Amino acid sequence: MGKTVRPTSGRPRLSSCQILADAASELFLERTYAGTTIEDITQRAGVSRSTFFNYFSAKSDVLWLEVDASVIHLADALAAVPSDEPVMAAIRRGLLAVAVEFGPGRVPWALTQCDLMATSSELEASALSRFLAQVKVLREFIAAKLGLDRDDLLPQAIATAVIGAAVAAAAAWARAGVTRGALTPYVAEAISPVCAGFQAVLDAAASKR
Repeated sequence: MGKTVRPTSGRPRLSSCQILADAASELFLERTYAGTTIEDITQRAGVSRSTFFNYFSAKSDVLWLEVDASVIHLADALAAVPSDEPVMAAIRRGLLAVAVEFGPGRVPWALTQCDLMATSSELEASALSRFLAQVKVLREFIAAKLGLDRDDLLPQAIATAVIGAAVAAAAAWARAGVTRGALTPYVAEAISPVCAGFQAVLDAAASKR
């Protein structure tokens, strides 16, 4: 994973991972996603097939490079929230800490160029596993904060609703074009009502104990 590939003439000295992502982006725009093979990507990047699989388990993973690199920090962002913060406020803070990494100059190209690359169906298919992975992270955090089993319905419901709202925010942000600005306000607008609603439910339940 730490190896770098000597770039071909004229290429900047980048990591193998970024070289592959850049090559894939070029090819998807030229040939569409379905019209591009892993072999095409590795040939354009000037690296071996085995190097591709050092970084990606499938062609679709290239589409999510920027997203995957950021959302992997969600657990750490949640862990960094003060332990005495109410659970829904902690969730909001953690998600906004991840969202702040995305600004108008850092928009996943697979989302903004999906029509040209013809990636819409593949994005939908490969999004589910990523959605569920983030739901799992949030569910386990919520369960621990509330003293519940992670398989209980309440942590699952909260996590699914909040991540769903965050995904809706990201989609709206990607569609907004050059005036989109930072991602954070979109996520804040989408998740704040969800967090407030669930916090009210949790507070009401706590008052009855």
